[in-house]
Formats: sequence, structure tokens, C-alpha cells
Amino acid sequence: MSTENTSFLNFKTFLSGSQMLFVAFGALVLVPILTGLDPSVALFTAGLGTLVFHLTTGVSVPVFLASSFAFIAPIQVSVQQWGIPATLSGLMAAGFGYVLLSLLVRFYGVNALQKVLPAIVVGPVIMVIGLALAPVAVNMALGKSGDGSVELFAAGPALAVSMTALLATLILAVFGRGFYRLVSILGGVLVGYLLALMLGMVSFDPLQEASWVGLPAFVFPEFHWQAILFMLPVALAPAIEHLGDMVAIGQIAGKNFIKKPGVHRTLLGDGLATSVAAFFGGPPNTTYSEVTGAVMLTRSFNPKIMVWAAIIALCLGFIGKLGALLQTIPSPVMGGIMTLLFGSIAVVGMNTLTRAQLDLTAPRNLCIASLILVFGIGGMQISNGAFMLQGVGLAAVVGIALNLLLPGAPQVATQETREE
Repeated sequence: MSTENTSFLNFKTFLSGSQMLFVAFGALVLVPILTGLDPSVALFTAGLGTLVFHLTTGVSVPVFLASSFAFIAPIQVSVQQWGIPATLSGLMAAGFGYVLLSLLVRFYGVNALQKVLPAIVVGPVIMVIGLALAPVAVNMALGKSGDGSVELFAAGPALAVSMTALLATLILAVFGRGFYRLVSILGGVLVGYLLALMLGMVSFDPLQEASWVGLPAFVFPEFHWQAILFMLPVALAPAIEHLGDMVAIGQIAGKNFIKKPGVHRTLLGDGLATSVAAFFGGPPNTTYSEVTGAVMLTRSFNPKIMVWAAIIALCLGFIGKLGALLQTIPSPVMGGIMTLLFGSIAVVGMNTLTRAQLDLTAPRNLCIASLILVFGIGGMQISNGAFMLQGVGLAAVVGIALNLLLPGAPQVATQETREE
């Protein structure tokens, strides 16, 4: 039943907002836990970012914002190389990148964005995001640190925990129905955590030391142009996904959000929310697929529900015990989830190419996709003194440049090619 006409100051609206936050909770806190950011700060900034988005779009789109999984691998690399404050400056720049894209759409239309970032560029870049740090997921699943240099847990118990968490997630994602499918990640983390608890792998020291109520551990950005150049291109893939999210939520709600409030305003909302979140030390904010599924299931199309979810998330950020509890989750639990997560991101990239029906054997398409994949996954880097461009950032720049410089347009597979 639609709640379109439900007022803001209404218990039913508040309850629906709580439900939306619960659906998004598992994936919401997964990103900060995997990247070394503070979960309490992530809750606060997800709430604040969602409020910024709704102020920008006039409270017209039923979405809740939190970090895209596409940012996990780049944040991990950036934190390892330059530290958290520098990484946050890169994430702020990614937010400004959204703002520039929103201006491009505002003045030249949605087609201009699709011309600069066609599927032949976006698909392989998304695949790089998913596959570049696959070894990190495997190392964590085996009880090691992300780079594999330190053994945190014995391999046997760690593998049992990680694979149990993975199996629980798979069962809920494949066989779950309705609400249970939406909370598959949360369910996998919970099952893995319980097994780790029984095996003595959980330390409650952070929980005992944390206060019940207190300010989140905000971290503020420090300008670092290498981190900025590295992170800025990462925003391209979620920006393209944003278009799909707006179309999907519009079809569910029976409205055309591409026209009203307009993609330029929703992109602007994402960009401002990302920059605001990074300013306080949180992960970037983008539209959220789990919440889109929950909207479809509950038929709750009222954007005021998402405003309540944002307010609740913002308040939860001040509960110190909750953030400390999330930090007690052992790394093998997260490693098991990541093995599925990183692979699924790569599949999204493959699906982007499939839906575009591109002929990947055509020389132009083959050259662009091949170089994006090898440069991004193989570790290619371009450096000159303090300047360095590598990984996803380099792959995105190479893909965009080749698409603009090589003559012609991305070639679509013919009927004969598809039959082959």
C-alpha cells in the first residue's frame, strides 16, 4: 500500500523509516568496516548526506544514501598509500566530480553523459573495481590482513567462519523471499559473527572501553592531490549506475524522476552528500539499491520515510557502544562476504556490456576494454616525481581518452555475431 500522502509527523512514517534503515544497515556499515573508516561516523554521514540529497531534490525521490560498494577497493588502496585524511580529500573531490557531471547533464542533457561514458568504458571500469583487490578478500577469508603480510587468525577457524558467512549470504540471496533477500548481507554477517563468537575469535575490549553516548570520531580531510587524482575517476562508475537507479525507482513509484526533479538535481544531491560526508570522515554517499528493493516490496513511495531513516541513522551515530560493537566483527567474517561482493561488482560490469549488446571482437571495442582491464588489474602506473596515477583511476582515464580519440563509435554486435 502506498504511503504517498502520509505526513511527516506520523508514527507510521517513523516506523517505515526505521524499517528502511534496517534493510540498508548491513551494507551501510560494511563499507567503513572494510576500509578502516569509523562505522559511527558512517551512520552519521549517511543520515546527514541523505538529508542534503532531499534538500537538493525537494524531498521528491524515495531514496536513502550510503556508500557504493564500487568505492571499497579504491578507498582501501588510498588509505594504505596516503592515509585516511588524504583519502577523504580524494572523496571530497569525487563529490565535486558529481557536481560537474550534474552541470554537464543540466546544460547538455543526459545523452552527453552517455557519450562521454559509454558502456564500453563504464563496463570494464566497473569490472576493474570488483577484481583489482580480489586477493584482499581471499586473504581476509583465510585469517590474514588484507595484504597477506600478517596472520590474524589460524587458517582453519578463519576459513570455517568466512565460508559460513558466505554460505548464509548465498542462501538468503538465492532462496530468500521478500524481506529476507533484502537483508542477505546482514544475515551473513550475523551468522558468521555467531560462529566466530563460539570459536573465541571475538574480542569485546572495544565495546567495554566505549561510552554509551558521545560524538563520533570525526576525521577531517587533508589536501593531497595524488589521492585526489586517484579517487576522482572512481566516481564515474557510480554516476552511471545512478542513472539506472533513478530509472528503476521511478518505474517502481510510477514517476519519471529523470524529468522531475531531473538527473542534474539528483546527481548534484549525490555529489554534495558525498563531499559533506567526506568532510566529516565518512564514506561517499550514493543512491542505494537495497532501499530500492525495499521500496518495491513495501510500496512505500513517500520520500518523507527516507527523511526519517536519515534522522534515525544520524542519531545512531552518537551511540558509542553501537559503533564499538560493529568494530568487534572479526576480519574473516568480512572476508567471506567480500569474496561474493567483489565478484558481484565485476558481474555488474559484465552486465553493462551485455545489455549494450557490444561486439567485443570489433577492434575498437577490443582495444578499449582490453587496456582498461590490464592497466587496472595488472598494476600499471604512470608517475613523474610526486605525481602518480594507477589502478581504477588510470583505467578510467585511459578508457575515456581512447573512446574520445579512436575514430567511430562503440560497435554493437550484429545478429550473426550474437548467433556465433
